[in-house]
Amino acid sequence: MTRVSLSATDCYIVHEIYNGENAQDQFEYELEQALEAQYKYIVIEPTRIGDETARWITVGNCLHKTTVLAGTACLFTPLALPLDYSHYISLPAGVLSLACCTLYGISWQFDPCCKYQVEYDAYKLSRLPLHTLTSSTPVVLVRKDDLHRKRLHNTIALAALVYCVKKIYELYAV
Repeated sequence: MTRVSLSATDCYIVHEIYNGENAQDQFEYELEQALEAQYKYIVIEPTRIGDETARWITVGNCLHKTTVLAGTACLFTPLALPLDYSHYISLPAGVLSLACCTLYGISWQFDPCCKYQVEYDAYKLSRLPLHTLTSSTPVVLVRKDDLHRKRLHNTIALAALVYCVKKIYELYAV
């Protein structure tokens, strides 16, 4: 296996070096700076911050997937079930999709962390300078383009909103 060298702008390592009582704040500051600088890879050595960041990304991914799946269920349930009963599934699914999309938009959309995913691929990890670390379990973030992902979940949530408004109008206005 050949090791491909990365340029200095590709990878940033938040080292776990304790020099004072504000070390945790220093780690968080370094991570924020690395996220803002948009490094391709960010290696987080401090366990607590790495775990918190990985959980934050996981929750954002869960909100995104829930938006898409619930919105899809909202839109396709009327095609699969009798129209008299489909709204019992499609309306709650549409509301769930809208709620998750709204929460994602408020809490995650403008966070620089949402542009990153946790990297688990052993081959890609082998290309990084992880041999220089003191931690055996660093969290490695990789920057990903999320434009299409956001467009997808916003489009599906908007379509679910339109469907829900139309269906509620049909149910209560007639």
